[in-house]
Amino acid sequence: MAHKGAGQADKDWVGAAAPPGAEQIGRRRPKGRQQVGVEGETLAVAALREQGMQILAQNWRCTIGEIDIVALDVVSGRRTLVFCEVKCRTGLGFGSPLEAITHAKVRKLRQLSAHWLHTESVQADAIRLDAIGVLLLSGRQPTLTHVRGIG
Repeated sequence: MAHKGAGQADKDWVGAAAPPGAEQIGRRRPKGRQQVGVEGETLAVAALREQGMQILAQNWRCTIGEIDIVALDVVSGRRTLVFCEVKCRTGLGFGSPLEAITHAKVRKLRQLSAHWLHTESVQADAIRLDAIGVLLLSGRQPTLTHVRGIG
């Protein structure tokens, strides 16, 4: 699958049906904020795997914060490490999930990715910061929006 330009939404996932297994997740109503986040990350991981990425880490933590997903995207032999922020919401009252990713959050994700690279021994040709917004509206299938190259 060809990569989109920096900051471009991956049109294959914008408003697309969620990946396999999403039907069950979308029907259960989350009980709290943490459960919403877990369900959003589960859907995001499934979407990345369906795009052919290998998940290297989930909820990786260190003293300065947490990375939601670290994945390896191999296209035409080129290995790209993908550090992914996932935002999930159950409504649009406070805007879309991706609107919650501020410049400060992107800056923090850069710091965290540098720390991850320093502590892990993974070889790659490039790194990329992505964001996945997950919208879980009651009675509807989950909607995922994947934006590549957010910063």
